Amino acid sequence: MNVGGQAVIEGVMMRNKERFAVAVRLPNGKIKVKQEKSSTFPKIFNVFFVRGAVGLGYALVDGVKALVWSSNQQLGKEEKLTKRELAVTLGTSFLFAILLFVVVPFFSARYIQQEGMWFNILDGSFRLAIFLGYLGVLSLMKDMRALFQYHGAEHKSIYCYEAGKKLTVENVKKYSRFHPRCGTSFLFMVLLLSIVIFSFVGGAWYVKLLARIALLPVIGGIGYELIKLSNAYSQNKIVKGIIAPGLWLQRITTREPTDKQLEVGIRALKAVVR
Repeated sequence: MNVGGQAVIEGVMMRNKERFAVAVRLPNGKIKVKQEKSSTFPKIFNVFFVRGAVGLGYALVDGVKALVWSSNQQLGKEEKLTKRELAVTLGTSFLFAILLFVVVPFFSARYIQQEGMWFNILDGSFRLAIFLGYLGVLSLMKDMRALFQYHGAEHKSIYCYEAGKKLTVENVKKYSRFHPRCGTSFLFMVLLLSIVIFSFVGGAWYVKLLARIALLPVIGGIGYELIKLSNAYSQNKIVKGIIAPGLWLQRITTREPTDKQLEVGIRALKAVVR
């Protein structure tokens, strides 16, 4: 069964279809693990191109829960996120992403070229530049270094598990921190797909802008299937070329983890695949 995950504050979250687990290193040096059932969507949505977009939404819900819980452990308190707080957090994050990666590049491109092929090229180029710049700024922050190291620990642990090896620090540290089925690679794939798909959208400026927002689930669904396919055929030369940019970007979003950080990643994974 496929396992995914994410880095959280001083820890790692691992998730499959059945459950998700969060393991964090507490200020006193001990590791604390929390398990919950994964948020699942009705089987009616488990169809090609739809499952990716819907599944991403459910994964985000679990991801926010894990992030908030991990943050609270560093503050020495236990707090359950209410449905209202969760909805506000997800809604705010979504609006910020729309503003930064859709609205800003759209009007920046219109300022230079209002119509035609060059408008679409500029729109896509600005979107890609903002994404790369955003990652670059994050990589310069001291507080993000540990988060990126835990991201590396997540990838290495999953690689070791997928290779069928025993989950020990010595085994896990041998594997790469770059994984084709990563959120960074997924986001880069979505950006490239958006440049192609948005170029076919015509009409007035507000139609183009609304279409860029409305088509995001469609692009997300296509991106999910492509990432899943690329993971299955990762040794194919053509596929290697397609996923190479996403793996290269992981040089920014991951760092080599310490042994103690690997221990946390292993504890989270073991709690999911026991």
